[in-house]
Formats: sequence, structure tokens, C-alpha cells
Amino acid sequence: IEGLAQAGVFVSVDTRKAAVMRAAVAAGARMVNDVSGLNFDPEAPAAAAEAAARGAWIVLMHMRGVPATMNRAPAYRACSLEVHDELAQRGATAGAAGIPAQRLILDPGLCFAKREPHNVEILRDLAMLHGLGCPLLIGVSRKGWAAWLQRRHRPTERLPASLAAAQWALDRGARILRVHDVAATRQMLDAWATLARSARDVSEDTDDGM
Repeated sequence: IEGLAQAGVFVSVDTRKAAVMRAAVAAGARMVNDVSGLNFDPEAPAAAAEAAARGAWIVLMHMRGVPATMNRAPAYRACSLEVHDELAQRGATAGAAGIPAQRLILDPGLCFAKREPHNVEILRDLAMLHGLGCPLLIGVSRKGWAAWLQRRHRPTERLPASLAAAQWALDRGARILRVHDVAATRQMLDAWATLARSARDVSEDTDDGM
């Protein structure tokens, strides 16, 4: 982490442990990503608050249970609404610990305590999460929902579905994408941004003409 930070790389550390958060931020990490939403380690909210005070971003992800067992039998009555409300609770916990809302990023936790229909529902309802007032981080890359479309696709064969879902998320306001295939995603982002600019330019030209 120290070497990467000194080279100017923006480093994010994935951890549920307060001690790792503190050590990583001290070494130069600028983002702390806790898949438990600060629910695993009792000291994590305080450690995250210290990190935020030093200028780090804090990612709160939605998950139920623990990674080893979370996907055995996840059950929701209204998945998107429940994820929304539980992320709101995690945000409130972060605020009570002293983490400013402007340092928070939210992740609905696709495939974490969620089966494929849950993941598709969350993606379809993604705009709902903007009501929580924080940037959204989305991780769809190579995940199991893509295999749900056609069971024969192994993780390394899921790039087209990953890019389609990433673009879908961007169109609904996602600010950060977590990916495996960086070059392909970068090309998609560049094309997406170019087309978005072109559409705005055409609209502005039309407005000026009127």
C-alpha cells in the first residue's frame, strides 16, 4: 500500500477489521470498503470515522450474515426496498460514529446474500438508492447473475453481460464500477461518455436553433 500510494495510485482496501482499516489508511489507502457495512467488527465504525477524518472514503456495502453462509437461503419480501432501508440504517450507524455523509459511498452488494432474481431486481430499481444521498458503487463484473442468463457461462466468459450491466448501472446514476476486465470496461466507458456528450451537443444545437 505504501509503495502504491507513494506512486500516486488511489488505493482502496477491502476489510471488515478495524485494525486493518487503521493500518491501511496509515500506509496511504484512500478508501475503506467494508462488505459488512461496519457491522462485523465493533471497532469498525470508530476506525472508519478516523479514516474519514484523514480524508478517506468509506464504502458501506449491503450484506446479510457472513460470506461463508450468506447465500445458502437468502430471503426477501421486497428486495430493493429492504436493501434501501438496511443501507439507510448502515448510513445512520456511520453518521452516529462521526463519519460525514459526504465521505460515504453505498454499494447494494450484488450477489452478497442475494440470489440471481434479487440481483436483477436491485439493478432494475437502482435509481431508488439515490434517495439515500450518497454516490453508488456497483460490482457486477463476472458475477453469478450473468450465469443465470445461460448456465454454461463460466466467470471468465461473462464479459458481455458484465459490460451490459455496467452500462445499465451508469445510465441509472452509478458513480463507481468495480470490475475485473479493466481495458474492456474502459473502452465501454469511453464510448458511453462520447455518445452521451454527442447527445447533449445535438440537444443544445437544437435548442439554440429554436
